[in-house]
Amino acid sequence: MSDPAALRVAIVGPTHPFKGGVASHTTALAHELVDAGHEVTLVSWSHLYPPLLYPGEQAVPGGAPDVVPFPRTLRVLSWARPDTWLRAGRRLRDVDVIVVVHVVPVVVPAHLALLRAAGVSASAGTGRGPRVVVVAHNVLPHEPHPGDRALVSALLGRADAVLVHSDDQARVATEVGAQRVREVDLPPHLPGGPREPRPPHEGPVRLLALGIVRDYKGIDLLLEAVREVDGVTLTVAGELWGDAGRRVRELAADPRLQGRVEVHGGYVPADRIAGLMARHDVLALPYRSATASQNVLLARRHGLPVLATAVGTFPRQVRDGVDGLLVPPADRSALVEALQRLAAPGAAAALAAAVREPDLSGPWANYVGAIEALAAGPAVDEDDEAPPPVPMGPVARLRTTLAGLRARRGPVLDLGPTDLPEEIRATDLLGVDAEAVEAAEAARALGLPRAKDPVAAWAALGAVAALVRVLDDTSRSAVVVDESGSGSPFSRWARALGFAPVELELTGRRAAIEVLDVDTASLDVVARLHPGGCTASDVDHVVGQASWALRSGGLLTLTVPIGDDDPEFAVRPADVRGVLARADDLGLTLVGDVDGDVLGRMREARATFGGTGSPAYAVLRLTFRRR
Repeated sequence: MSDPAALRVAIVGPTHPFKGGVASHTTALAHELVDAGHEVTLVSWSHLYPPLLYPGEQAVPGGAPDVVPFPRTLRVLSWARPDTWLRAGRRLRDVDVIVVVHVVPVVVPAHLALLRAAGVSASAGTGRGPRVVVVAHNVLPHEPHPGDRALVSALLGRADAVLVHSDDQARVATEVGAQRVREVDLPPHLPGGPREPRPPHEGPVRLLALGIVRDYKGIDLLLEAVREVDGVTLTVAGELWGDAGRRVRELAADPRLQGRVEVHGGYVPADRIAGLMARHDVLALPYRSATASQNVLLARRHGLPVLATAVGTFPRQVRDGVDGLLVPPADRSALVEALQRLAAPGAAAALAAAVREPDLSGPWANYVGAIEALAAGPAVDEDDEAPPPVPMGPVARLRTTLAGLRARRGPVLDLGPTDLPEEIRATDLLGVDAEAVEAAEAARALGLPRAKDPVAAWAALGAVAALVRVLDDTSRSAVVVDESGSGSPFSRWARALGFAPVELELTGRRAAIEVLDVDTASLDVVARLHPGGCTASDVDHVVGQASWALRSGGLLTLTVPIGDDDPEFAVRPADVRGVLARADDLGLTLVGDVDGDVLGRMREARATFGGTGSPAYAVLRLTFRRR
């Protein structure tokens, strides 16, 4: 491979022609890792589950894939042929990392045999064979069986790291025996394309329950609640499994639901989803239990509010009373009350008006970055005290996380001050989009992993320049806290240089800033970069935070939008001097000649736009050094 920061990755998991969210996620993950510059092989199945364990149709009906198939796919594994497990494993001995997609324990023996054939040691962390990252969609199954825990424990004990999609699953993974766990939000892999126009509708509120009907999804409770509330209708669309499917058919046949409930059994192809969503008003997710689901994101993509139970990731995804309703799980009375609220005139439309389009790219950048970090090596040196085997999660856990961060691994990309072009500066102004594109191209030329957003690449490249030129930490032991969010490549690039950044995903504009829990003078770098950069109202908070959190010589690098239209969101050019003066008062010295260069370029850009408008991109990158 020509890219020294690239990994050779083998993903072991289901893909087309198998149907379902896990197969779609596995395929999308392969595409995203390739987009990030890695060499990827997808090792999949020709025959997966025996019919006794998967009573539905395993393949996509009609053969049309739910997502674009991954071209470098080997469909060589067979449930009934252990020899295929061993042959596939031997082919993976030269890869850097094997990503094992785990869903049900019954497949664990195949995964263990494959890993052993690939040369992976029976104990994690020995350095033998490729590194192993398990992506656990469900650590333990929704419907457990004897022996499940022992099988999963054997797999997670073989893994160097485990990636899960919720706090609850992180806890379960730790209890089962995982030594290193990282929680990352499940990124969107949404079938069905964009939303379709919604025809005018007058009449009852139309609920949709979409997907396989299983007991844990609570569709029976929803039908019982619908039976008690006039003014709502329900469509159940999906395969009907076992006793849960029979129960749903029995309830739907109740005379009290005649004309108000439709049951469409069978798999819903991707090309039918948009039309189905357009003919309904609310997506119903009355789960008894859940891990992580993308159904809320699917609803948001099609403009639908959600009625969901407070399980799994739903409480993080649904703003109760704003763009949906949340109720306790397995509580029929609470469902009845929520349906009555939805049946009120204009209630569903008001929730729909607040639905926001989901971010389809940022979460994937964060997800790929997490896998890169887990694949890179141990979280701590052997002589360091290991941090607790739980995901980083809330900022309140940052203090304990920092204790074991130094020297996580050696660099995979050796960049020195002279390797960076002179035009890449720690403090700079982005005035036109062409400069952002040039920065993204410069990053690729340096061997840094690919960044999808050129503006984010421009912001992060200046921060990298500050690390290499100004901080000049050749040991790569600096404690770096990155508050930039999932859209920024800064943490990925810092890892490529050998640093071990702590990533803080901000859930609110000031939340993480105000509760950053670290000792005074304990950090070397604080980064807050586009698109998670500082608004005008945040600048004082970030500068104040850095003034006490940074060691002498430490760096604060941040981006701020420049403009006159919204003084809450953007910093006015005339106020930049005030920002610099405030930072100087707090002991932060600017790196770079803003007065002689950047402010002059601001004036030129404003003149170009008639003196009143803003440049195409008005983003100011500021880097300060703690005195």
